[in-house]
Amino acid sequence: MSKHPVNRSTFDQVMVPNYAPQAMVPVRGEGSRIWDQEGKEYLDFAGGIAVNALGHCHPALVSALKKQSEELWHLSNIYTNEPALELAQALTDHTFAEKVFFCNSGGEANEAAFKLARKYAYDNFGPEKNEIVSFYQSFHGRTLFTVTVGGQKKYCEGFEPVPGGVLHTNYNDLEALKAIISDRTCAVVIEPIQGEGGVIPADPEFMKGVRKLCDQNNALLVFDEVQSGMGRTGELFAYMGFDVTPDILTSAKSLGGGFPIGAMLTTSKIAESLGFGTHGSTYGGNPLACAVALEVINIITAPPLLDNVSKKHDRFRKHLDAINSQYGIFAEVRGKGLLIGAELVEKYHGKAKGFLAAAADEGLMMLVAGPNVLRFAPSLIIPDDDIDEGMARLERAVAKVVSAEQQG
Repeated sequence: MSKHPVNRSTFDQVMVPNYAPQAMVPVRGEGSRIWDQEGKEYLDFAGGIAVNALGHCHPALVSALKKQSEELWHLSNIYTNEPALELAQALTDHTFAEKVFFCNSGGEANEAAFKLARKYAYDNFGPEKNEIVSFYQSFHGRTLFTVTVGGQKKYCEGFEPVPGGVLHTNYNDLEALKAIISDRTCAVVIEPIQGEGGVIPADPEFMKGVRKLCDQNNALLVFDEVQSGMGRTGELFAYMGFDVTPDILTSAKSLGGGFPIGAMLTTSKIAESLGFGTHGSTYGGNPLACAVALEVINIITAPPLLDNVSKKHDRFRKHLDAINSQYGIFAEVRGKGLLIGAELVEKYHGKAKGFLAAAADEGLMMLVAGPNVLRFAPSLIIPDDDIDEGMARLERAVAKVVSAEQQG
């Protein structure tokens, strides 16, 4: 019988079975390390799925949360509050945006973005301009609207009928987009790096072509930067590395450094279409979340953090290349900054979770992006020594999987 009042078996008793969490139950984190109920230590290369941008329990974030917790927790949007205004000011100061809408998650930010795109088209061009174009293998959230816009049918199965007016085409294929975009298109929605789809970066020339096609068809360009934003690629937002400016941008995940918050950013002209009463969020702009997120932005934008992200990327790549030269398991290593995907060779297709489990046994937390890709999205300030040690643990995990495959 477990010595803990709750454990992994409790999950099966009381939780809806839409998740299948690991056997270990984390109870404490500091920096890039986690400890479970039994006191075992893990190095965290997962970052809460690209959320814990500054690691676990960063002192400045803890301080910001404690300070705000003693002042004001919640008001509702019948009122505004200082942390929300300060955060919105910071986001507009650092980006193309002039207006911000706050919510609680990436899915909600994208829901707001898609609604705004349709409303803007309705207001300016009429009701027939309502089609949204997205890309296969994309992921934009779990609401019925956002899974429909996402390019993975498996997330819609069993939930039909789904919203209409959504078209999909091939990522990084400008000719395919040309064939599907039209004067009925109100928006093209794209991830600068497809995260859940396998950590696939957009081609820079493709991105410029998408922007041009949107302009030619009076369609808005929506960048889903829920996973790629907030320093993840070495720029504050990935669009800054493409020389392409979106009309609407969504952010969440790393925005709060672990505290739930989402945001939709846009221009003043486009924002006019979300007039009074058109959209809302009870917790959107919550003072606690905004106080923490403001501290996250202040830290990430302070030199030399963003410059160091690319250096840490190179360190990861060096280790992954060394592992691959010895074991020959990766067909390709791709990504940017600290969003890295290592695609397995065909022999190991469908077996990414096996590497995940072996890594956990070695004391390493990481991710997958589909059944064929190992994904890494650690803290942006993960120490070099932790990268080196975590990669040594990964190498031991790979050795075990490869050995088992050879014996099997």
